[in-house]
Amino acid sequence: MDFAANIPIGASASKSVVVTRDLTVAHFHPDMPEVYGTPMMIYLMEVAAAEAIAKHLPNGWGSVGAMVSVKHLAATPVGFTVTARAEVVSVNDRLVTFAVEAHDGTEKIGEGTHSRGVINLERFATRFKAKAGRQN
Repeated sequence: MDFAANIPIGASASKSVVVTRDLTVAHFHPDMPEVYGTPMMIYLMEVAAAEAIAKHLPNGWGSVGAMVSVKHLAATPVGFTVTARAEVVSVNDRLVTFAVEAHDGTEKIGEGTHSRGVINLERFATRFKAKAGRQN
């Protein structure tokens, strides 16, 4: 299947979240400040990227994170709304690469690149269930 022909360069999506305490570093490490955690920012970027290409994939196909290279540029306190945006910059067979960024309404808080692998969901599920069955 030629995914490059179906996923246009420039396809994009945005996803927003209001920062609550459970999305802060302090939620996991009480001695740290109540600011939006880097893993949560990356997750929001990944969700935006997945949504940017979902409508271009055939039924039964999806995408999974394959690579993240992101800088967390600024702290965001509880109560702010963070918006992540992802835009397709290249498609190579089943690997889609995005420019990603996040903003908290005051300033850019993150930027970088993210790649997602396009997968057949049924085949993927069969493989990881088989792997889970081998766990001791």
